Amino acid sequence: MSTQTILIVDDDAQIRDVLRIALEQAGFRTEAAGDGAEGLAKGRTGRFDLIVLDIGLPEMDGLAMCRELRTTDQTPVLFLTAREDEIDRVLAFELGGDDYVTKPFSPRELVARVRAILRRSSVVQQGTTRTRGVLEVDAARHHCAVAGVPLALTNREMALLDHLMQRPEQVASRPALTDAMYGANIHVSDRTVDSHLRNLRAKLAEAGCADAVETVHGVGVRMGPCRG
Repeated sequence: MSTQTILIVDDDAQIRDVLRIALEQAGFRTEAAGDGAEGLAKGRTGRFDLIVLDIGLPEMDGLAMCRELRTTDQTPVLFLTAREDEIDRVLAFELGGDDYVTKPFSPRELVARVRAILRRSSVVQQGTTRTRGVLEVDAARHHCAVAGVPLALTNREMALLDHLMQRPEQVASRPALTDAMYGANIHVSDRTVDSHLRNLRAKLAEAGCADAVETVHGVGVRMGPCRG
């Protein structure tokens, strides 16, 4: 198995060095960029398995970079943020981020989160394409389409949707959705799960499938009819 490569995007050289040392000691290859424009150019090459991205970059900040990156690329993104404002964290997920770590951070925790994201993104789901109404999902190929038109999803969104598609008539609780996206025994706030779910719904609605996910109040969510 080839060594996975992480792109570090941060304008602080000291933080880049801390990240590089921690990740390389954990067995990863690394490259670095000092600003959002350079990070976007490197990220679009498709050479990286994951991007560690600081939100507070000068000129093009991390949120803007992720927004631009997601128009062409679904490489997992782990945000670094020094901000306490929850709105920033929610926005990071809505723009396609996979997780975040708050500064000051523990290098060991960051490496653990990187590994968790990579494990999730490399899981090959059993079975083939699942369909429901106009919706088509094949998690193994990271493929989703509405009425035959491909729809770009992040790894978290794909994991969430595939979990629902595997058992479309069952109601999935928030803990079940958390396990599907992050694996067991990982603590994630309810607002984080809600953000991924809201983003998935918005993408499906924009693609013409607004009835794809139904809320069962007080219980959880399940697949809707996906009539289109």
